[in-house]
Amino acid sequence: MKDPTAAQDLHTLLDRADDTADAETLARLHTRLEDAATRDGLLDVAYTVVDSPVGPLLLAATEKGLVRVAFTNQDHDKVLEGLAATLSPRVLRAPKRLDGAARELDQYFSGERRTFDLPLDLSLSHGFRQLVQRHLPEISYGRTLSYGEVARLVGNPKAVRAVGTACATNPLPVVVPCHRVLRADGTLGGYAGGPAAKSVLLDLESAA
Repeated sequence: MKDPTAAQDLHTLLDRADDTADAETLARLHTRLEDAATRDGLLDVAYTVVDSPVGPLLLAATEKGLVRVAFTNQDHDKVLEGLAATLSPRVLRAPKRLDGAARELDQYFSGERRTFDLPLDLSLSHGFRQLVQRHLPEISYGRTLSYGEVARLVGNPKAVRAVGTACATNPLPVVVPCHRVLRADGTLGGYAGGPAAKSVLLDLESAA
């Protein structure tokens, strides 16, 4: 029988930890919390933050797969609040579940990886937006398409503006490569991480 208080008790330990507690002790307590939450089925959304050339990235995953990648300019705290409201309030920093995603992102940024082989949870998008996001990985590494070309790719040539919205609301940037979609005149267009981040990603791929 599951012990529903296990994770709660460990949360209490963390909350009551003295401000002078060393990092090793707090890390050990958090690992116990993570393990207990996973064992007792209390961990619905795991997250971690990893460093990257485009700044710290928040990664979040459900049991289905990676569900969110967020830049710092998107406010990580607000992103976590949104995940708690949309998916489940049982959200916990649990890096173990994100080990695969963190490793593949590190390989991508170091130029060792061109495609991602991660299970994805696309439940944060619906309808046409999700359709577009499912097709974005078809844009090869180092290539770009215009919003109009993506509209044609998904079978709706007139939906150029809707494609732009789908890219702007992509919950899995970098992994689902909306940065490879540009305006018809070749200029960057919008990007969740900002134009500087989009330029970094495009320069990384073009240099390979």
